[in-house]
Amino acid sequence: KEGHHRSYTYNYEEDEYMTQEEEWDRDLLLDPAWEKQQRKTFTAWCNSHLRKAGTQIENIEEDFRNGLKLMLLLEVISGERLPKPDRGKMRFHKIANVNKALDYIASKGVKLVSIGAEEIVDGNVKMTLGMIWTIILRFAIQDISVEETSAKEGLLLWCQRKTAPYRNVNIQNFHLSWKDGLGLCALIHRHRPDLIDYSKLNKDDPIGNINLAMEIAEKHLDIPKMLDAEDIVNTPKPDERAIMTYVSCFYHAFAGAEQAETAANRICKVLAVNQENERLMEEYERLASELLEWIRRTIPWLENRTPEKTMQAMQKKLEDFRDYRRKHKPPKVQEKCQLEINFNTLQTKLRISNRPAFMPSEGKMVSDIAGAWQRLEQAEKGYEEWLLNEIRRLERLEHLAEKFRQKASTHEQWAYGKEQILLQKDYESASLTEVRAMLRKHEAFESDLAAHQDRVEQIAAIAQELNELDYHDAASVNDRCQKICDQWDSLGTLTQKRREALERTEKLLETIDQLHLEFAKRAAPFNNWMEGAMEDLQDMFIVHSIEEIQSLITAHDQFKATLPEADGERQAILSIQNEVEKVIQSYSMRISASNPYSTVTVEEIRTKWEKVKQLVPQRDQSLQEELARQHANERLRRQFAAQANVIGPWIQTKMEEIARSSIEMTGPLEDQMNQLKQYEQNIINYKHNIDKLEGDHQLIQEALVFDNKHTNYTMEHIRVGWELLLTTIARTINEVETQILTRDAKGITQEQMNDFRASFNHFDRVQYSCFFSFSNSHCSLKQNGLMDHDDFRACLISMGYDLGEAEFARIMSLVDPNGQGTVTFQSFIDFMTRETADTDTAEQVIASFRILASDKVSHCAAGWELILPFMMLSGCFSAEFGPLEHSLGQLHKLTPSCEPGCDLTSHATGRKLPLFLHGYMEEAPEFGMLSSQQPDPLVSELC
Repeated sequence: KEGHHRSYTYNYEEDEYMTQEEEWDRDLLLDPAWEKQQRKTFTAWCNSHLRKAGTQIENIEEDFRNGLKLMLLLEVISGERLPKPDRGKMRFHKIANVNKALDYIASKGVKLVSIGAEEIVDGNVKMTLGMIWTIILRFAIQDISVEETSAKEGLLLWCQRKTAPYRNVNIQNFHLSWKDGLGLCALIHRHRPDLIDYSKLNKDDPIGNINLAMEIAEKHLDIPKMLDAEDIVNTPKPDERAIMTYVSCFYHAFAGAEQAETAANRICKVLAVNQENERLMEEYERLASELLEWIRRTIPWLENRTPEKTMQAMQKKLEDFRDYRRKHKPPKVQEKCQLEINFNTLQTKLRISNRPAFMPSEGKMVSDIAGAWQRLEQAEKGYEEWLLNEIRRLERLEHLAEKFRQKASTHEQWAYGKEQILLQKDYESASLTEVRAMLRKHEAFESDLAAHQDRVEQIAAIAQELNELDYHDAASVNDRCQKICDQWDSLGTLTQKRREALERTEKLLETIDQLHLEFAKRAAPFNNWMEGAMEDLQDMFIVHSIEEIQSLITAHDQFKATLPEADGERQAILSIQNEVEKVIQSYSMRISASNPYSTVTVEEIRTKWEKVKQLVPQRDQSLQEELARQHANERLRRQFAAQANVIGPWIQTKMEEIARSSIEMTGPLEDQMNQLKQYEQNIINYKHNIDKLEGDHQLIQEALVFDNKHTNYTMEHIRVGWELLLTTIARTINEVETQILTRDAKGITQEQMNDFRASFNHFDRVQYSCFFSFSNSHCSLKQNGLMDHDDFRACLISMGYDLGEAEFARIMSLVDPNGQGTVTFQSFIDFMTRETADTDTAEQVIASFRILASDKVSHCAAGWELILPFMMLSGCFSAEFGPLEHSLGQLHKLTPSCEPGCDLTSHATGRKLPLFLHGYMEEAPEFGMLSSQQPDPLVSELC
């Protein structure tokens, strides 16, 4: 940049420089801080140029002492060669070099005042800084010119112009106006807004603003950092030379670019004309090439008359041709016209600028383009008509092809899976009913197959026509048609084979069905026979005689005689099933051999037959065992019957003898008593026969024998008869004892007693009728020793009683107090005794007792034991004294000397009653039941 400036000549008055130098001297003496700022600024400025030569300085007063770097600095900033420096290290060498530099500065019209080589060599700071400032003024500031102002004023004006639009920036000088740093930032933003965001700057942050500007200038504008922000901000008035030096770098960085841009614009304007002409030439060449290339590609496309195979492709061609007409060709027509216009315009511009006319490349002349366009128009003729004719032809072919596809698809859909169905061997595992259904279904399929014959013929005819019309896809049509025809032939063959297989299977299944039916007809009754046989052979039989078991054995023998015939039937039935299995196996039929008509299986028949064969010998054995048991039972029956047939009649004979004796016996009661005692002893002696029969009966029971045809007597009959015999003899004896007691107590004579019995027996008409019977399952005692009311009334009338209803009722209340409707012999004797015997009054009895007990007061109980039975039997209590409790109370009054607590009743009820009274209740308890259905109430109460 400085080299560019050396062609200019500047003239300065010596007074101006002297004035400046004097001012500098005074300033340096007044403000030492400025020295510091100048040292840093001038050092950085020098280094910014020395770096171009590959070196730099560290200390401004030391590094320039030998004059070498000073000369190098001047060469860099001026772009000129200085005299060759001295390479010695002596002082005079240094002075010589510094003088060469000062001479060069002076040669540029700069008057150096008070600056000598010796001061520089000696390291005088003031002189060194003055020299550097002189260089900066000459080479960096003095050539600044803005609107007829130069140097300092020009630089200030430039700064004011550039920062005028920015807020908070007012550049009036080179010291205080730059303290906030906004001026530097504004200069950078004005020329390079991409480097700094001025809107974010803060006037109150001067150090940050200055540092930001310096960092950006150093990084992006190659302006070294020559100042410290703190020095500028903290110094009341920053050093003007330092600020000017630093700001001048911005001017040179930005102003140089503007000048270069202005010069470039002038050149560009000239170049633009040439470039535009070149562009038009190139544009013509490009458009001509593209148009010719498009024509070259389009003509073969329009000349191509190769028909497409499909309607869609031809329609696409027609659509492409119409797109060519509507979209592609009009722009090309426009390009052709524009190409001609551009060519004429280019030629005009070249002619105006005195340039030679433009000659396009070979083959790209306007005439060449016109010729190519004419060929395009010729190729275009008739192309649309050919397309329409070809589309009509293809439309007809497509119609036939679509018709072929539809019919083929319909047929294929119908035929889909038919071969698999016809190839099925489902009939091999089907029943007869299912096979017949399959046969009917197959017949329907055959009818359907015949109906589709016309469609197959139509498909073949359409395929033939497509071949004749040279259909583009004739190969696939022929292939599809061939497959349909082959499939049709295959369906016909498979249909015939399936019909034959179904008919054959139907016949086989009919045969099997007949065999199954025959099996069912014969197996069911045979199975029932076997089940019945098993049931009979396992039936639990209960027999009670040899005849019954013999009949079972005979029946079993008859059953065994039928077994060969049954076995023949079994084999015949099994042979039927074997025939079924043979048919199934011979023809490889996958059907079950189970019989639909029968639930009886072959295995079941075999199992049951084996069961029957096992049960027959078991039945034989059980029947023989039962036969042996029945023989043993028969022996037991005969043994029991032999004894029972003797004992039974013996008991009945004894019962009849006792009955007759009670009626026919005469003579004294004591003789009758003896005779009855003898009977009783004979009966007791017969007891061992009963015991032996009991033993035989136990054996019969253990053998579970419940009937015996050899005798009508059962053990129960014998037991009841025996017990009845014992009871009868005991009762009869008791009756005689009672009669004796009654006779003795009442003073009745034997003759009276005999008369009473004769009267009672006369009117007891049913006495001992059917007394003992073995015809029933149990023995029953008929009504005997009893008279009903009518018989009793007749008996009383026969004895001379004149009875009215009231009197008879009173007598009945005595003899039948319980109202049972009968009168016992004992009640009759008691009544007759009261009616005929001499009756003592109560007073007489009491007086007699007083006599007997006069000297036995302390033994009242013993006296009562003697007298009380006779008083009771005489009826005096009931007749004279009233109830027993009342009578006993009277007796207590009669025995005042009786011990306290003496219980007459206990004496009366008798621990020591006479034998005949004990016998009345203890030895013959049944007496009250047999001889007197209703004993005397007083006696009953006493007992």
